[in-house]
Amino acid sequence: MGVGAVDKIIACLVNEHDYRMVLVAGVVCLCASLTAFRLYSRMNGARGLVRGAWLLLTALVAGSGIWATHFLAILAYNPGVKTGYSPTGTMMSLMVAVFFMAAGFFASTAYRDIGNKLAGGLLVGLGVAAMHYTGMTSFVTQGTIQWEAATIGASVVVGILGSIGALIAADDARRFPRQVAAAVFLTVGVMALHFTAMGAITIVPDPSVVVPDQLGGVMTLAVATITGLIVLGGLGAVLIESTTSRSALERIRTLANAAYEGIVVVQNGIIKDANAAFCELAGTDLESLLGKPFGEGLLTFDDDLGVQMDAERREGHMHPVNGDQSVPVEIFARAMDDGARSETRGLTVLAIRDLRERRSAEENIRYLAEHDGLTGLPNRNALQARLSAALDRVEASGETLALICVDLDHFKEANDLHGHLAGDAVLIEAARRLQASVTAPSFAARLGGDEFVVVQVTDLDQPTAAAELAGQLLEALKEGIVYEGQDLAMAASLGVSLYPDDGRTGEALLANADMALYRAKENGRGAYRFFKREMDETIRERRNLARELRQAILDEDLVVHYQPQARACDGEILGFEALVRWRHPVRGMIPPLDFIPLAEETGLILPLGEWVLRKSCAEAAAWDKPLSIAVNLSPLQLNQPNLAQLVHEILIETGLSPMRLELEVTESALFKDYQRALDNLRRLKAMGVRIAMDDFGTGFSSLSTLQSFPFDKIKVDKSFVENIHRDARATVIVKAVLGLGRSLDIPVVAEGVETDEQLQFLRGEDCAEVQGYAIGRPAPADTLGAWTNDLPAVLIAAATSMAAESTSAPRKRKKAA
Repeated sequence: MGVGAVDKIIACLVNEHDYRMVLVAGVVCLCASLTAFRLYSRMNGARGLVRGAWLLLTALVAGSGIWATHFLAILAYNPGVKTGYSPTGTMMSLMVAVFFMAAGFFASTAYRDIGNKLAGGLLVGLGVAAMHYTGMTSFVTQGTIQWEAATIGASVVVGILGSIGALIAADDARRFPRQVAAAVFLTVGVMALHFTAMGAITIVPDPSVVVPDQLGGVMTLAVATITGLIVLGGLGAVLIESTTSRSALERIRTLANAAYEGIVVVQNGIIKDANAAFCELAGTDLESLLGKPFGEGLLTFDDDLGVQMDAERREGHMHPVNGDQSVPVEIFARAMDDGARSETRGLTVLAIRDLRERRSAEENIRYLAEHDGLTGLPNRNALQARLSAALDRVEASGETLALICVDLDHFKEANDLHGHLAGDAVLIEAARRLQASVTAPSFAARLGGDEFVVVQVTDLDQPTAAAELAGQLLEALKEGIVYEGQDLAMAASLGVSLYPDDGRTGEALLANADMALYRAKENGRGAYRFFKREMDETIRERRNLARELRQAILDEDLVVHYQPQARACDGEILGFEALVRWRHPVRGMIPPLDFIPLAEETGLILPLGEWVLRKSCAEAAAWDKPLSIAVNLSPLQLNQPNLAQLVHEILIETGLSPMRLELEVTESALFKDYQRALDNLRRLKAMGVRIAMDDFGTGFSSLSTLQSFPFDKIKVDKSFVENIHRDARATVIVKAVLGLGRSLDIPVVAEGVETDEQLQFLRGEDCAEVQGYAIGRPAPADTLGAWTNDLPAVLIAAATSMAAESTSAPRKRKKAA
């Protein structure tokens, strides 16, 4: 196309067109294009049928707008001869425009890359050209129309370029400035194509051609009205959708601000919105947060995954902008995409939960679980852990270690003569003096009752350092105390064992120090004694006992007694715990505390545990009622590689349903080989066997253990239950464990329930099950018929009444002198 063609195009526009109509056509085209791209923004983020609806509306508005522009511009054209048009071709051009607009806009959004924008622009440009030249077939004039091919090609190229520019400028059309830019590009392209195409016409007058009369004004008004209605309909849809979105957003914001957790909306790592709770955690207002990168200086994660939005739950710390102390938080993330709006694409909603109260409660529970409730000293389980750590330390550093068992000599007198509160005062003061007598890494702990332990870690020579410390302890504990005007005597006896001479393990050192303590009490009290090898007589006695226990297992001189477990609210018996007893031919009935530790030390616990499991399953399978049977697993059993296979074989052999078997494990049992223990528990649970956490609260890893494995039941240790209403801290621990069980939806069983007062307290705290002398004493299987067999109700009531009468008096503990 040469310079002459360009001049002809300009002359056509200047001399042969009505400027007013040209202006109207341009305004119509711009308005329609702007409306189309606003609709396009909604279509761009929609899915499925919703996307199809937006696409149809976009194509209809864009096609009718471009068609109206063409028609109005034709009406503005005055070549100096009479002109007219055919309605059929005019309507055909409208359908062509709508079809090509739909194809072009669809192609441009199939994938978000430049190739699709080019393809979509090409289709839109071709659609504008097809619409124009289809419409020109209906153009009638009093003469012959001659076309210039080069100018026609130029008009098509101009239209395509304008269309491509419009789609590239629009991108996803989410922001209004992009919509305006795209509308301007498309309007320029359409107008340029039209007037370039009109410049390709040369009309040769021919008076013989008859042009019918046209109602130009009426058609102009009709076209403008129809097009305006379509454009207004599209704008109305956008406004309704926007208003609905804003209304929904306001409702969501109101709800979010009422939430306790912080809620923040993030898009591509940038904060888009947040509620009041999040702003409070961040230590600043919303305006200061908007547009800032999420996680950059504001939030750090405890793991090493970085700022990822696809992790459903994580933990981290908020760092307030105002410089306040960092806040431990729990983060929950969820992608938000309603499938209908582009604004939701890529959005992630995060809930930030303040963990300060929970961490404080956990620390409190952990402290109570690791420390004696009365004196604040480490308890027995904490002692085991700290003693093990101390042994590792001296093994590596070359320091020396002494273990001193301390027993208060006059505690029983103070407790019996002046009451439990006076006894508590003695224990608290004794603990304070013991703690004041040692410095880290040495420490003091309470075993229970009036028994304490002091572990000395020093770089001084032994036994000199231990003798000096033992003398200091005796001196510190010999002064009496005054309680409510009463003088309470205090003194102590001490037994000392040395590492490694008297033992290389904590258990051995404790046992030998206890032997030395017994020797000190025998020799008049108020003194200390070191462990001597002549004390090994006790050890020889234990070896004999171990040999007899091995034979008793083979001869089945053992018997299993069953203690009932009842529902707390109504006392209904739900099952039994199996407790092994040893019927010795000479010694008589030997309690478990005398031979179970021995069995664990010698490895006899494995055959003993298997016998108890097999025996209890067989007897339970013979009961008429499908009551549960609980069996304890020792640490050695729990770490057996073939444990799950053994339990499966016993269940098949005895015919007991796995759902009726409940295996009880202690916290300490898990930590010999933690992973193997968890693997065994998971295999057992997969078989249908229930798993209970026994002696909960006496260890130092209860919370992490509960998090690692879904236990079916928690058993509160009897050391806490028996002190309900006698020890405020024990009462708090029981309440805390019951609350923890409710929060985790794990039933809690209280062990050692001996009084009606304890039972009523547990019922008031919604304890699930209870076990203890208040419910029933352990008894052989052949005496349990009232509970296990389908007897008439009157017989069951009578048997239950007799059992209640026989166990109504609580067991009283007496300390050996």
